[in-house]
Amino acid sequence: MKILVINGPNINMLGIREKHIYGTTTYEDLCRYIREESKSLAEVNIVQSNIEGELINYIQGAYGDYDGIVMNPGAYTHYSIAIYDALVAVQIPTVEVHISNIHKREEFRHKSVTAAACLGQISGFGIYGYIMGIMALINNKKSN
Repeated sequence: MKILVINGPNINMLGIREKHIYGTTTYEDLCRYIREESKSLAEVNIVQSNIEGELINYIQGAYGDYDGIVMNPGAYTHYSIAIYDALVAVQIPTVEVHISNIHKREEFRHKSVTAAACLGQISGFGIYGYIMGIMALINNKKSN
């Protein structure tokens, strides 16, 4: 199984930004962790962008090449109809992941417009949520 992990804005600032929320794990640590934990599960590629259009290009570029997407859209979660539309267009099984529990944070973070285009959403389990997302995609493929 081939899975694309897409990280949105400010995920590259892990270890620097809001340590009381995201901890001290750096983006490089996150990527290393995902690669290590998933190597026996699936072929995984990881990309990141702070630019909405680039994230859409990653989603569209996955069409026909990937079996699943694990995506942390960052703040775009809460307002990007364009990312939602891209996910709907490609019809690649997708799991939305958030490191923090978005439902315990500011009110504006409680609503995800992108989750409706996904199989499900995982939030609040730290970086382990990415592995949970990969496992969910593998389980979904076995079930279908």
